[in-house]
Amino acid sequence: MKTREIQNGTKINMHFGSTIIPGILNDSEPARELISRLPYTVRASRYDYDICGIMDKPLSFNDGDLISGWKNGDIDFTTQGDYFTILFDNEENCYGEFVNLGVIDCDPSRMIH
Repeated sequence: MKTREIQNGTKINMHFGSTIIPGILNDSEPARELISRLPYTVRASRYDYDICGIMDKPLSFNDGDLISGWKNGDIDFTTQGDYFTILFDNEENCYGEFVNLGVIDCDPSRMIH
């Protein structure tokens, strides 16, 4: 179950090998910038509680776009290292600042398998 609700967002499909994860991007300026780049490829790797990869060209953002930490199911841009990341676990121990772009549109546990 996703932990942020997005009304009237832009639906996307993210491909990880043969696995397709549906997502919904919000209406923020950074998310609209990402939408303008679609289709877009990020070489990503799976870690303990996220899938992330470095974006070739970072997204633009301002201080008002930053949030502290994450919620399981978030699609985020991390400002330290220019990472595109999908966070699926460990929100109770979250840290750092992120730009939220949207959410996955499936149970976050699908990302664990």
